[in-house]
Amino acid sequence: MKIGRVEDEELWAAIGEPSRRQLLDVLISLGEATPSAIALELPLTRQAVTKHLAVLDRVGLVDSQRVGREVRYTVRTDRLNEAALAMVRVATQWDKRLLDIKSAAEATHRKRSKKS
Repeated sequence: MKIGRVEDEELWAAIGEPSRRQLLDVLISLGEATPSAIALELPLTRQAVTKHLAVLDRVGLVDSQRVGREVRYTVRTDRLNEAALAMVRVATQWDKRLLDIKSAAEATHRKRSKKS
């Protein structure tokens, strides 16, 4: 799955929420879990965990599988890796932009210093 602009925005919104990041951490450590099991590890209700899992599912970060009456969730490591790479790309772009701003500001400062 290629991460594009719209998908990036949905991904950032999904993982930008601290509770969802905590939920992902718990799910990674457990490997597979139900919303009830995840809720035991977090200061969230089962209903809140279920809502957060729905968001993570929508952006492809978790998979669900029905086992009897339970729904068990796992982290999609392939999608998490794609997300990490997308974040690295964005960070690299921002680093370049900030370096360009710094260079422009330094050039302006040097020009003003020469005039003084």
